[in-house]
Amino acid sequence: MRRFLLVGAIAFAGIIFILRLFYLQVYDGRIDDIFSDNALRKVYDYPKRGFVFDRYGELLVSNQPSYDVMFIPREVKPLDTLEFCRLLKIDKERFKTIYEKAYHYSPWLPSVFIPHLSKEDYASLQEKMRKFEGFYIQKRSLRHYETSIGANVLGDIGEVNDAIIERDPYYRMGDLIGKQGVEISYEKTLRGVKGLKVIQKDRFNRDLGPYKDGIYDTLPKPGSDITITIDAKLQAYGELLMSNKHGGIIAIEPSSGEILSMVSTPTYNPNLLVGRDRSKNFSKLYNDSINKPLYDRGLQAMYPPGSPFKILNALIGLQEEVVTTEDRFYCNHGYSYGGRKMGCHGHPSPLAMNGGIYNSCNAYFANVYRRIIDKHKNPAKGLDIWSNHVKSFGLGDYLNNDLSVGQPGKIPTSKTYDQLYGKNRWGSTFNLSNSIGQGEVLTTPIQLANMTAAIANRGYYYTPHIIKHIEGQTIDEKYTTPHHTTIDKKHFEPIVQGMFDVYNYGTASGVRINGIEICGKTGTAENFVKVNGQRMQLTDHSIFIAFAPKDDPKIALAVFVENGYWGARFAGKIASLMIEKYLTDTITRVDMEDYLLKHTLEHEYAKPYSGKPFGINKNTTLEQISEPEYLELKELLKQLNKKSRDPKVIKKNQGLNL
Repeated sequence: MRRFLLVGAIAFAGIIFILRLFYLQVYDGRIDDIFSDNALRKVYDYPKRGFVFDRYGELLVSNQPSYDVMFIPREVKPLDTLEFCRLLKIDKERFKTIYEKAYHYSPWLPSVFIPHLSKEDYASLQEKMRKFEGFYIQKRSLRHYETSIGANVLGDIGEVNDAIIERDPYYRMGDLIGKQGVEISYEKTLRGVKGLKVIQKDRFNRDLGPYKDGIYDTLPKPGSDITITIDAKLQAYGELLMSNKHGGIIAIEPSSGEILSMVSTPTYNPNLLVGRDRSKNFSKLYNDSINKPLYDRGLQAMYPPGSPFKILNALIGLQEEVVTTEDRFYCNHGYSYGGRKMGCHGHPSPLAMNGGIYNSCNAYFANVYRRIIDKHKNPAKGLDIWSNHVKSFGLGDYLNNDLSVGQPGKIPTSKTYDQLYGKNRWGSTFNLSNSIGQGEVLTTPIQLANMTAAIANRGYYYTPHIIKHIEGQTIDEKYTTPHHTTIDKKHFEPIVQGMFDVYNYGTASGVRINGIEICGKTGTAENFVKVNGQRMQLTDHSIFIAFAPKDDPKIALAVFVENGYWGARFAGKIASLMIEKYLTDTITRVDMEDYLLKHTLEHEYAKPYSGKPFGINKNTTLEQISEPEYLELKELLKQLNKKSRDPKVIKKNQGLNL
């Protein structure tokens, strides 16, 4: 019995010994424990971040060498802080702040002390690093933007914060991550995977060599290069035309959904957000409350779509069989209803659908809209049917694309008006502004461009996207799958013809491009702002949608120019020039180009901040009108007289002499 007990005790001790060895050699050597062992030094090898090319292979974003001063808080020994701070061009208070933050994060993990040293600073510091124990220099790559355009498209990279580190354990303090644009949308693709070297140290803190013969060391995996859908030349031209103006341009290839241009102005040089001055420059851009250069107006700004929205009401009217292309409606300088009147400019009357489109008649589309809503006894049902048709064009929701920011816009439903007026207490006249793209309807420029692409395709669209090719990968099939609208294909031809005639006979006849069959629609949207709590009206927004060529569309776009007066004034000219530039790589309408480059709208954007009265009405005197406003009004009256075919209207307008 004693013999069995002795054997059992020996066996038990052997098992315990084996388990302990297993724990020490296998379990205790887990990668998690390596990071908490201060007898080991961890050195990261950062991979090359992927390059970014435009659709034609032009290099837009590359890398440049950078040097970070790193340190491990528990390994820092007493040092000459004055000399160290002088070399790094910081003060002692900054030294203390950085050290304490890193120590709080982890006393034994490496942290960035000063990022992005210049080559000159690196050279002068490298000679003296031996004097500052616990500090070392780590080489890594910084972004180099090979262009000055497309800041909102390309984005930038910056240091991770605590929230990102907590959410994704891949990142550690001092790591860089995409912050905006394609840099954040394709962060995991571009960044690659960090390499790691684990170095054993002795009790005197000296390096002994690779820990366990380097079995935990890994090589970095470089990031993949990507090709984006942007045409760099078209992007640059769009930003040029939008100089001194606020707004956005989105251009899409209808046959693929690829975004050709994504302009947001005011903009900035993307290289401002690179290097040690990134934080200072970012703060300056972020705090610019007038220009808001970090606000992507093409993706985030929600505007009333104005008259381009009338196109959808015509399509819905045909689909719901409440109107034909030959039905005519009268316009007596507007549409009267319930003691109110929706005004309209002068044009021939009555009008069928084609004339209603190219003359942009408010009365015509008010009649069509009322027929759609009033088709059913319950207007709530009619409005929900209308709303579903509109949403099938990608409006009223996020487009589920690969862009880093966006807004859903707004398309009302019956619930919208039930909440405003009460259930069964409203009808079509309560929301008649929806007929002309005002009221509760809001869209972003990219949504309106996508809507235009769907019309160009005669009833379907592809999800707008920025990625064209990823090295070694295939594009997500959601970008190659068509989305069909609720409108039958047969109804699009008369609408397309009407948009074509906008250029031939209508509100865009002055911005035609010879030799290119362009279909378009002008738009003017009311613009209100709150000043000291009061709602005041500013100059209207200028809006334009277009696609070309008419029967084989290669480009569809939407242009919004804030405070741009009316559709053809600024947005129409920009749209026509962008189309010509993309299709022919030449510009024949240099008169329009010169106009856009010479005219600024900065005086309009300054009005709410000027502290002076603004707005023009029948009581305004010439002394109260600025020179730019005088010239704009003079041109407006000239255009009104030119466009009108009604002698009474011409006479009325001629009475408004300046």
